Amino acid sequence: MEERKMTEIKRLLASLREWLTRIPERNRLIILSLAVGICSGLAAVILEKLVSLIRHLLTSWFNGSADYILYLIYPGVGMLLSLLIVRYVIKDNIGHGVTKVLVAVSKNESKIKPHNMWSSIVTSALTIGFGGSVGAEAPIVYTGAAIGSNFARYMGLSYRNMTILLGCGAAGAISGIFKAPLAGVLFCLEILLFNISMTSIMPLLFSSVSATVVSYVLLGDSLPFECTLTSFRLGNLPYYVLLGFICGGVSIYFMRMTLWLEDKLSKFKNVYLKWIFCAGLLGILIFLFPPLYGEGYDSLSPLLNGLDVNYDGMTLLSPLLHHGWMVPAFFLLVLLLKVFSMTFTNSGGGVGGTFGPTLFVGAMTGFVMARFSNLILFGANFAELPDAMTPGMIPEQNFVLVGMAGTMAGVMQAPMTAIFLIAEISGGYELFIPLIVTSAISYGTMRLAEKYSIYTKRIAQSGDLLTHDSDQAVLTLLKVNDVIEKNFSIVRIDDTLGEFVEIISRSMRNIFPVVDSKNHFQGYVDLEDVRKDMFRHELYSCRHVFNYMHSAQAYVYDDEPMDRVMDKFEKTGAWNLPVIKHDKTYVGFVSKSKIFSAYRDELKELSQD
Repeated sequence: MEERKMTEIKRLLASLREWLTRIPERNRLIILSLAVGICSGLAAVILEKLVSLIRHLLTSWFNGSADYILYLIYPGVGMLLSLLIVRYVIKDNIGHGVTKVLVAVSKNESKIKPHNMWSSIVTSALTIGFGGSVGAEAPIVYTGAAIGSNFARYMGLSYRNMTILLGCGAAGAISGIFKAPLAGVLFCLEILLFNISMTSIMPLLFSSVSATVVSYVLLGDSLPFECTLTSFRLGNLPYYVLLGFICGGVSIYFMRMTLWLEDKLSKFKNVYLKWIFCAGLLGILIFLFPPLYGEGYDSLSPLLNGLDVNYDGMTLLSPLLHHGWMVPAFFLLVLLLKVFSMTFTNSGGGVGGTFGPTLFVGAMTGFVMARFSNLILFGANFAELPDAMTPGMIPEQNFVLVGMAGTMAGVMQAPMTAIFLIAEISGGYELFIPLIVTSAISYGTMRLAEKYSIYTKRIAQSGDLLTHDSDQAVLTLLKVNDVIEKNFSIVRIDDTLGEFVEIISRSMRNIFPVVDSKNHFQGYVDLEDVRKDMFRHELYSCRHVFNYMHSAQAYVYDDEPMDRVMDKFEKTGAWNLPVIKHDKTYVGFVSKSKIFSAYRDELKELSQD
């Protein structure tokens, strides 16, 4: 019976695929974008429900301070479960989801493995549900992108349309988890996709809206971040400007500290020893600072609604929160330590992203700045003053919200996504002016210090980053292996002129690569160099290939980025350069004409509507 059902399902899918292949690819893309959006929205809902379910099972019965000692243990258990699943079931690296998507677009023709349609959901749900201090957004982006990529591959779409459908999945994932369709589209345009025409935006919109609808239907119409805001007052604009610079500084700290910690922790060769180290430190941090537990979004609710913060019985540090100046000091430590807890989680075997921690750190930044400012202006008893009747009072909940946009604009270098995401997830459209001001200043501050975002820095260092510059994007997509010419006749360095002439008689090319007995490249001979001696039979046995050989002006390695290859052509003025492996094994030649031809074809593929 089960086999019959599976056979029927396969037959139905085959019929559906056959029907869709008869439709023009542009129309097919629209239909598939709706399907990908629905699936990505469902994936976002599933992840959200799984995280909530695991957290409820683990913490809903907490009744006293003694129970919170489990914060020392829970995160490490979740990390270990994720580590074991990744190591023995998935057997693939699925961390840093957004970065993995970027690498798939630039290096793997937008192809993502099928297991990524579910593996990130399972592992990140365990990691975050048990208290890992990371976000669910990057894993769900990876999941959505995998859904789009595999849908496109199954339907035989071109690379360009596969990339668009991959973006549709990512946009649907962001839209579904945040109920923010516009932010989903902007996320793809600013962070993921490098060259999208206006026509290509249509599938992204369909995918984002369909995912948002799925999220609203299954999760209700409540906003992800319910908040109580006050109207924007022009007199507070200088404070928002200051917040922008502070968020820029925090963004620099967040990015550099994260990458530095990852490098340090990568020196652990034993994964279980690294898990023990990271899980132990993470447990201590969460035990002392409960807001670091999980994504941390629950702890933002009182800050977004102007309520008192109370962690009595949850941490040994809770008595400090009854003293006015200690409250912002406590959250300043939380802000600074979030980077450590996030990196410990990911490096110790957990699966999660930096998206959520970026929003969390931004909220803390806004709160700390606003609370310190109010304490300076009004003293420790300022909380007793009615905000609406107190000139100069800084509305802390507004600054919490705007701070989220500020750090997101800085860390991700995506100011438009930050502005509209925060407005959509909070309903805070009345704060558009401070959102724009703070995000723009934070972004500008970050750009002065860092050219690349937290997602793109490591890719840029390896030369695999696609950009919105079409020329650079095409060079990144082109691979040396795609333009190697291998129809050259090889000669040995110690071949006689007679043997060489015999090889020339069968060759269609004018260049002859010279190799030794181990096939290591030694140089080349041009036909013009040997033409004058070709008919002098008396020289056939006394002259050898090495008598005519030239050294190469430069070498091209078979895995070298194309922009570096073009630099070598520019510096040497050569028209052909040999391609070798790193052990000097000869592979072929690459020519300017071949590169230019491939460049034109790739550019045409990218820019077509």
